[in-house]
Amino acid sequence: MPQEAPEPWKWSVGEASWVGLPPRQPPSRGLAGGRRERLFGRQPLLVEGGGGDHGRSVSASSAAAAVQREAAPRQGGAAGRAAARQPQPGSPAAGGAARSGGRGRDRDRRDTEYCRVGKQSVLIMLGYNSALLQFKSQAEYNTFSNAVKRCRSQKKNSVFSQRTDEASAAQYFQFYGCLSQQQNMMQDFVRTATYHRAIVQNYTDFTDKVVLDVGCGSGILSFFAVQAGARRVYAVEASSMAKYAELLVRSNNLSDKITILAGKIEEISLPENVDVVISEPMGYMLFNERMLESYLHSKKWLKSNGMMFPTYSDIHLAPFSDEQLYMEHYSRANFWYQEWFYGVNLSSLRSAAVDEYLQQPIVDTFDVRILMAQTVKYTINFMEAAEEDLHRVEIPFVFQMMQSGLIHGLAFWFDVAFVGSLVTVWLSTAPTEPLTHWYQVRCLLQTPLFAKEGETLSGEVLLVANKRFV
Repeated sequence: MPQEAPEPWKWSVGEASWVGLPPRQPPSRGLAGGRRERLFGRQPLLVEGGGGDHGRSVSASSAAAAVQREAAPRQGGAAGRAAARQPQPGSPAAGGAARSGGRGRDRDRRDTEYCRVGKQSVLIMLGYNSALLQFKSQAEYNTFSNAVKRCRSQKKNSVFSQRTDEASAAQYFQFYGCLSQQQNMMQDFVRTATYHRAIVQNYTDFTDKVVLDVGCGSGILSFFAVQAGARRVYAVEASSMAKYAELLVRSNNLSDKITILAGKIEEISLPENVDVVISEPMGYMLFNERMLESYLHSKKWLKSNGMMFPTYSDIHLAPFSDEQLYMEHYSRANFWYQEWFYGVNLSSLRSAAVDEYLQQPIVDTFDVRILMAQTVKYTINFMEAAEEDLHRVEIPFVFQMMQSGLIHGLAFWFDVAFVGSLVTVWLSTAPTEPLTHWYQVRCLLQTPLFAKEGETLSGEVLLVANKRFV
């Protein structure tokens, strides 16, 4: 069954425009629900600012610096896919600070929590670890507190935060934080086998190299990089999926090779530059979900002679004729034809309803015989492109019609290339290739166009990013 969902991108061709694509999922299923967790029972590590008998002695400034380093990778969702913990309405986290018995409680975004204990102590919880900081003076506590505030302010102003609606991102990352969705992607044989082949067959590009895995999810690509000989892999994942990836790394005895960093690629810090960046950043119609921008952002950690897997992508488009699909969506608005719905005339809304139904992109697959012209290809080289290049993408097209008939819309799909030193491997989502979980995408015209064989159809597809994922 085709599926529809609202608003990560807006598309337009001439007078027609479309909005909406969901996160990747089986077309017959809705969004997978996420669950919110809170971690308790963590063993605190005592850290004293005044050099007492217990714990390690630190200054307020060094403690703040340590918290700044640790807190950054654990802040909420990211373009690296998965679910951030979101305070629920009415919870202490949502309310800011809940007080009991003189103890304050606050939360630094999602996964990092801290609370003030007394006047000069702070309990900080970072994932599964906790640290009790006891300061020698009020001045040292103030120094620490101000450093934390600066850190939080920097995260709020990150590239990711500026371009992303927070509520939408939280829902999106919650979806990708589900093991069921990771399973959906991993069980896509074409996807997983192609990545494995691209990495392992280009082993010379990974042997003894440092690799960055952007949006690692379960960490499967990081494991492939180690199999190809990588010396060290930094796997960045911004949500609850990070703890599952960490568990897989430990259970496979690869903690000395793979380091899981929980956070947004736009906000985390790496201890060194990398030789190769790997990622699976493609959404429906390539651009959906805006993960590509995070992939391009990761190049700030790439060495000048570094490599990216995937290396570039081609998006293909072609006009199609499908009367049944068009009428199926057009007729959905017939409900609004009614002039006596419990005594109410609904017909004034029918035109708006037709527009709404026809603006929804359709994620499914189709027989290539419905295509009416040879495809037009638009290439994006990830080694050269900048994030800003994806904020507004203009794709001009000129189609030479191969048959006469009604044009009901445009069909889209993409290919990506992994250009290695030994082989170039392609991953294709074309309708002529084995089906993947990306399927293909079709956008309907508000009014079909009649074209004769040999005529030319020209125009431009305009893709404009917005701040919403889902």
